[in-house]
Amino acid sequence: MSKKIYVGNLNYATTEDELQNLFGQYGTVVSTNIVMDRYTNQSKGFGFVEMDADDAAEAAISALNDKEFNGRNLRVNEAKPRKPRNNYRY
Repeated sequence: MSKKIYVGNLNYATTEDELQNLFGQYGTVVSTNIVMDRYTNQSKGFGFVEMDADDAAEAAISALNDKEFNGRNLRVNEAKPRKPRNNYRY
């Protein structure tokens, strides 16, 4: 079963390939996604990594949380499910 990981406090220049290489040291990375601003197409400074195995994800979380990467200390933890958004405007 795969596990999705939240990665925060990313350097704005960090690429998805760099995240793949970083997390790949702990197991198979299924996907990476850095969240981009839709208007400026700049990184918002956070993203998600999906790993193939739960034990690999836990190893990556414990090893990389608060670790310096590209000049910033990462915030790494298990991603929480996204809550439904209320798109109604009054």
